[in-house]
Amino acid sequence: MLLAKSLFDYEFLTPIALFGMVFALAWWVMDRIASGRTRALERLAELREPERQQRRLALKKSDAVSKVLEVATPALAKPLQPKSEAELSKLKLKLANAGFRGEMANSIFLGLKFTGLMLGLFLGGGLSLALGGMNQKALMTTVLAAGGLFYLPDIVVGLLARHRQQAIFLSLPDALDLMVVCVEAGLGLDQAMRKVAEEMKKAHPILAAEFALANFQLQMGRPRAEVLHELGVRTGVAELRSLASVLIQADKFGSSVAQALRVQSDSMRTRRRQLAEEKAAKTAVQLIFPLVLFIFPGIFVVLVGPAAITMIREMFPKMAGG
Repeated sequence: MLLAKSLFDYEFLTPIALFGMVFALAWWVMDRIASGRTRALERLAELREPERQQRRLALKKSDAVSKVLEVATPALAKPLQPKSEAELSKLKLKLANAGFRGEMANSIFLGLKFTGLMLGLFLGGGLSLALGGMNQKALMTTVLAAGGLFYLPDIVVGLLARHRQQAIFLSLPDALDLMVVCVEAGLGLDQAMRKVAEEMKKAHPILAAEFALANFQLQMGRPRAEVLHELGVRTGVAELRSLASVLIQADKFGSSVAQALRVQSDSMRTRRRQLAEEKAAKTAVQLIFPLVLFIFPGIFVVLVGPAAITMIREMFPKMAGG
């Protein structure tokens, strides 16, 4: 009797306990979701506190991992240090195109390459020897692993540079239109660049940061031609280099800066439209592979499947019986 009563209590209390746990978990999740601020409130908070983003970046820079990299990478980068000023300038330009302009960028990049090489040699070689022994296949695996990890930072930097250049290219016509408005309103080129950097900080942060850096260099007393030329070289965008050349010539010969900016903006918008049309024309060719690999097999199964099942059920038995 006691055993039956305890069993009854156990079977009766277990669903109640499970229901209570699920209910408490659902209540906690809904409370967390409801207590979170919406994106609109977060944007308003950012506008009210412009230093918030700067504090967040400062916290990221002071991260322990960054400190370890800054301390360890100079020693690791010594074997790969450029032997001449030309190679060092080329490396700095490559990193600047990807947005890395810090003093330790070269050392960190080279240190990561050397670390990847060592990891590829030891890990790849160790695993190959442990799995297959000392043979030609193990040697090739070690070389491929070491080479892949050695060139992995170059690939990542190249992808970041391409993404950054694409963002600058797409945002440049809007920036030029705003510069035209500022120049025609009576502002000088320096003030127009400062205004563009301030107004486009939210919409196009990469180009705004580049203009802000160029404006800071102008405030420090560097020649305008040199700053504009460095702006085009630092970003690696051909359209920005041509814009810098046009502005240098307009400033040198005293021609209208607003007219030069308007012509450059129109040409860039035409270039952007041509690129969009080119990508749209390539879409038909690019759709062939997903159609052949994924859509056509499904259509083939749906259309031919019933006929094949009918043939297997009707014709094959008659052929076997005949």
